[in-house]
Amino acid sequence: METENLNELIEESIRLELNMSRLYSLFTQACPLDRDFWWQLHLEEKSHAALLRAGRDSFLKQNIFPRSLLAGSLKELNSSNQQIEKLIEQCEAAPPDRIEAFRAAAQLERGAGELHYSCFMKRKAENQVENVFQQLNRDDLDHEARINERCGSIMGTA
Repeated sequence: METENLNELIEESIRLELNMSRLYSLFTQACPLDRDFWWQLHLEEKSHAALLRAGRDSFLKQNIFPRSLLAGSLKELNSSNQQIEKLIEQCEAAPPDRIEAFRAAAQLERGAGELHYSCFMKRKAENQVENVFQQLNRDDLDHEARINERCGSIMGTA
């Protein structure tokens, strides 16, 4: 893959992580009973964006950025970002209730970019660069599982 195309995927992935962070920040305000939970996810998404930036700056020019960290296409990422940005606008206009927030977050975590990121972090590293990414992110895994677990406990199903 050309460096230029890979850079576009990285930039769109960074945008995705920052959008998720922004959404989770809105959830901290909309759901005071879950404020700490959403704040933690907000910080982790910001950390993911910083990790992608650092990887871009350190590894892209050397052509060793781990491509498997990113979603399959720019179109997928762009679509996910548009969906999140629309939800952000809706939440700013009318904050969601607790259950709506959890359901929306779980659905988004199953989306293109977030799912690729999560799968990359869970699999066995194939080289030292992948290992570095995984070690830097080792405590920020399984957003979808954590969201579903928390939602289940709220609804009395966990």
